[in-house]
Amino acid sequence: MVDAPPRTILLAAPRGFCAGVDRAIKIVELALDACGPPVYVRHAIVHNTHVVADLEAKGAVFVEHEDEVPEGGLVVFSAHGVPPQVRERATQLGLQMLDATCPLVTKVHYEARHYAEQGYDIVLVGHEGHQEVIGTMGHAPAGAIHLVETPEDVASVSVRDPDRVAYISQTTLSVDDANRVIGALRERFPNARGPRGDDICYATQNRQDATRVLAQRADLVLVVGSETSSNSKRMVEVALDHGAQAAYLIDDADAIDPLWLTGVDTVGLTSGASAPDLLVQGVIDALQALPRGARVEPLEVVDEQMHFALPAALHRLPLTN
Repeated sequence: MVDAPPRTILLAAPRGFCAGVDRAIKIVELALDACGPPVYVRHAIVHNTHVVADLEAKGAVFVEHEDEVPEGGLVVFSAHGVPPQVRERATQLGLQMLDATCPLVTKVHYEARHYAEQGYDIVLVGHEGHQEVIGTMGHAPAGAIHLVETPEDVASVSVRDPDRVAYISQTTLSVDDANRVIGALRERFPNARGPRGDDICYATQNRQDATRVLAQRADLVLVVGSETSSNSKRMVEVALDHGAQAAYLIDDADAIDPLWLTGVDTVGLTSGASAPDLLVQGVIDALQALPRGARVEPLEVVDEQMHFALPAALHRLPLTN
């Protein structure tokens, strides 16, 4: 019997941390360096269990409400953004604040305020309960913003004037899904206004584009990311929608079911925008450690070069040593 050759691991690029996630994590780390622990973070700074655990080990304390932060404490707002009422409450409580909101989410907040000031009914395409959606909805008056998730939801939207409708999107949606909803919106409201360009963030688009290629070339697609990560979950959906025989979301190498690998010669490997590359390397190591072994073949779909500046407020933090 001839031994099977090593599996091929198609390693997608880009993958892993986007500029917004990298910036948010650096903000917490630099705040810990400057002020010492504890530094409080409102909600998970990014949606990845390993990132949160690592920052907790360094002294970050994660809370779900600003009221949980002691008076005078330092609170960091997560990359997903917060409603204006959160900042107002933090000010009332005398808290120091650092804003780690992704600049691309901040752009959507601006769009919501702009359309609201112009008297438009705003349709937000997104997932109910997601932290980014909660934050964005807070930037328009109650009743002015309507949340939809599917094309079917569009039919139930009630607006004051069908000629004064605008739409915005959660940044981490499936590009295909968002376009289907926007298509239904434009069909019902032909004069609907949208943002210049796409609200779906560049990193989400790039990772989904790379996943489409993996789906066409691999027998199995593995996406490293947490269940709480919207963009990671969407990547699995994209893989299945574009031809992958099987695709799974895994938190790390320990989540791999050996049965998934039966009859698999090529594994497509990528990761969501909030997953550390260390976890991807762990998956590679695990696949290479199997009796059959594995070789890595890079698959660069987009050369991603994006960086976001850190907030100026970091430079005003006191040092403890």
